[in-house]
Amino acid sequence: MNKVARLLNDMVEVGIITDYAVFGAVAQMRYTEAVLTLDADILVAVPEPEALDMLNPIYAFCQGRGYQPEGEAIRVGDWPVQFIPAFSELTREAIREAETGDIDGVPLRVVRADYLAVIALSVGRAKDLARVLALREAGAVTDKEISELATRHNLASAWNLFLERFYES
Repeated sequence: MNKVARLLNDMVEVGIITDYAVFGAVAQMRYTEAVLTLDADILVAVPEPEALDMLNPIYAFCQGRGYQPEGEAIRVGDWPVQFIPAFSELTREAIREAETGDIDGVPLRVVRADYLAVIALSVGRAKDLARVLALREAGAVTDKEISELATRHNLASAWNLFLERFYES
């Protein structure tokens, strides 16, 4: 993951992206037990979010560094990396509010647990709902934190449905 962190920070430094944060299963591992994942999902803020092919500069930069496409991802060392442009106000805020960790002395921004949970609620697949369960059970996020963030982003109904489905008879 060190190579991924260096690549992301280099992209910010030269302006290919304006910011980023790891999310999905890789970010979840910061807060819970290890989970199986096939790739690293990276939320990115790009300088021209309205561009038709906003990921092209990212792919070109990666190829210039010797990292090749692999399906929907770019292989960076051991990791297939998927770059996902921030797709909502929630994901843009998640990037801005990300925490900075450290991978062998290299900074790496990671989505906070409350944002991971609410992004997962917004997507709503079974694996996303399992992520919410894991974050709650690990004590990484409280129901109050999820509720407040979900309400602010018009996802209170998704949160209430989650609670009914998993915690109410």
